[in-house]
Parts: sequence; C-alpha cells; structure tokens
Amino acid sequence: MIYYGFVTTLNVLFLPLFIVFAVMASLSVGLWLSALNVKYRDFQYTVPFIIQFWLFASPGVYPSTLLPESIRWLYGLNPMAGVIEGFRWALLGTAAPSIMIFVSLVIVIILLVSGLFYFRRMEQYFADIV
Repeated sequence: MIYYGFVTTLNVLFLPLFIVFAVMASLSVGLWLSALNVKYRDFQYTVPFIIQFWLFASPGVYPSTLLPESIRWLYGLNPMAGVIEGFRWALLGTAAPSIMIFVSLVIVIILLVSGLFYFRRMEQYFADIV
C-alpha cells in the first residue's frame, strides 16, 4: 500500500476486531461442517460446493453498495459479508459500515454458539463413527 502511495485512515485501528470477526465466522462454519461431515459420510461431497457457493455469495470482488439499501441488511445474513465490508472500511476507507455488519455479527454468534453445542454433542460419537 505504501508502494502505491495509498494512505489508510485511523479506521485501520479496527482491523484486529474484524480479524477476530473473520476467525469467529470461519470457526463457526468449520465446526458445523466438520461435525456434519463425520455424521453423514456423503456430506463430504457437498462441502466443496457449499464453499464455492459461499465464495460467490460473499462480496469479495464486488461491493455490497451495488445492492439497494433497503435489502442490504438481508445480505448480512451471509456471515462473511460483514467481515469483508469491515475489512474494506478499515483498510480502504470505503463508506462507513451499514447495518449489514451487525446482522452478520449476530448470525456469526448464533452459528458459533450452535456449532459449539452441536460439535460438543456429536463429539462423543466421533470415535465410533470414524
């Protein structure tokens, strides 16, 4: 960024929060996918499809500002949408985060807590199944 002469703003101080947000999102989905993969053997064939769909459903290449403001909060149901928009805001100085980030955060917390409970419940059967 320095090489290209791009200067960040003080928003970069929020970057560690968005890194924790990204770790929480990946951990929550990882807990669910790993537990389901052990329980249902055929689930391993759907995991690459789910991950690829998730890649295209996340605003990595395109900004979420292409969506109308009235339905942008709905886009926040994707846990990674808030993470990516937060990184853009912290590093690139784009528009301030919308309600989408808070919706994503709530979804991540729900996925993380439910994933922890589900993984913990299924953990006792892992050795028998594997």
